[in-house]
Amino acid sequence: MATEAYCVKCKAKRMMKDEKQVTMKGKGGKVRLAMTGACEKCGTKMFRIMGMKK
Repeated sequence: MATEAYCVKCKAKRMMKDEKQVTMKGKGGKVRLAMTGACEKCGTKMFRIMGMKK
């Protein structure tokens, strides 16, 4: 699965490598999904919030 996210170090949208889906607490005690991984160019940790868990 290839996920695109914004790399703060490169200042551009890049593809993530070694991404995995994680859950986080959202507003009002709801659960939100997110993807975390590393930038394929510089290796900086990247994070993308996906949406509400159904």
